[in-house]
Amino acid sequence: MSEPRHASLGIHGVDADDPAHLLKRGQIMRRARIATIVVLVLLAIGAGRTVISRMSNARSLETGTAERAKQYVKTAQPKAGGSGQTLSLPGTLQGFVQAPIAARSSGYLRRWTKDIGARVEKGELLAEIESPEIDQQLSQAIASRQQAASSLDLAKSTFERWESLRAKDAVSQQELEERRSTYAQARANLAAADANVERLRQLEGFKRVLAPFSGVITRRNVDVGDLIDASSSSSSRPLFVLAQTDPLRAYVSVPQAYAQMIKPGQQVVVTQAELPGRTFNAEVARTAASIDIASRTMQIEVTLSNRDGTLLPGALVQVSLPLKASKALVIPTNALLFRGEGIRVGVVDANGRVQLKAIQIGRNFGQSVEVLDGLSSNDSLVLNPSDSLADGDQVTVATSAKENP
Repeated sequence: MSEPRHASLGIHGVDADDPAHLLKRGQIMRRARIATIVVLVLLAIGAGRTVISRMSNARSLETGTAERAKQYVKTAQPKAGGSGQTLSLPGTLQGFVQAPIAARSSGYLRRWTKDIGARVEKGELLAEIESPEIDQQLSQAIASRQQAASSLDLAKSTFERWESLRAKDAVSQQELEERRSTYAQARANLAAADANVERLRQLEGFKRVLAPFSGVITRRNVDVGDLIDASSSSSSRPLFVLAQTDPLRAYVSVPQAYAQMIKPGQQVVVTQAELPGRTFNAEVARTAASIDIASRTMQIEVTLSNRDGTLLPGALVQVSLPLKASKALVIPTNALLFRGEGIRVGVVDANGRVQLKAIQIGRNFGQSVEVLDGLSSNDSLVLNPSDSLADGDQVTVATSAKENP
């Protein structure tokens, strides 16, 4: 554009040699260089911070990975058997003598004198039975006995007469022997008649049902007018059930592992859940001395006194059997590893290496088991071992601060 044109527009041209212009241009250049340096410094600082942060994160990640790679375990040492264990098993109380009272004579129940819960003495009347058939049979048997007695008298007198005639040689020996045989037969008939009369009189006595021992009536199955069947078939029901409640006894099935430790005369403790805080001293009366093939248990009988009648026959109780102390070591059950090759436990050595040991266990106490072979008292056992735990694994024993790493 020409100078006249600049002049007309009021725009003045720039003189490159103007000192003011040169000064202003130098200031702009210095500011630009300073701004560039500041930007570069800021970029360098940012890059350094990023590198340092990444290096720190890398070290933290490496440290965390190494920390998480460690396998922390809790350990416990085997304990000596110490004091004896107590084996608690269920049992059912029964009367020391308990029997169903059945009728020996058939007929109709005339009356009963004792109901459930009644305490009776030995020989006390429980019920009466009306049996007219037996009464008639007894009358007939008495009449038959009288006939037999009359026949015996005749046979005896005849034999005595023939014996005197034989002494005079008035009759033959054969005839005398026949009269002797008739006399012997008459005596036998009279003895049979006497036996039949005695049998029916015994049946007459069974019309009165008496208590065979002292106890408590626990069940009554008949009422007045019921037909009483004295047959021994399975369909016949007993009239009463009588139980002797003092003393009581309980039958307990002891597992085979403890059978050798139970002996007659051993003192035990009986408790009942419905009687909290109360214990009853009892004694092992006898043992079966054999193992049941089906259940692999041995039955024992425990007897206990019940003078105050607190315990009731048929109640479920717990029988605590004290067992003698064992010299074997005891370990927690959560230290066991069940593998295909058998039962194992993990033992941590001084270098933190795991060694899987085979053990032989004995009695099971619930939260602990007895170890018969394979461990020493100084071994450190891994508690709650994982299924992946292998022989030679490096582990770290967890302290109180590292239980939850």
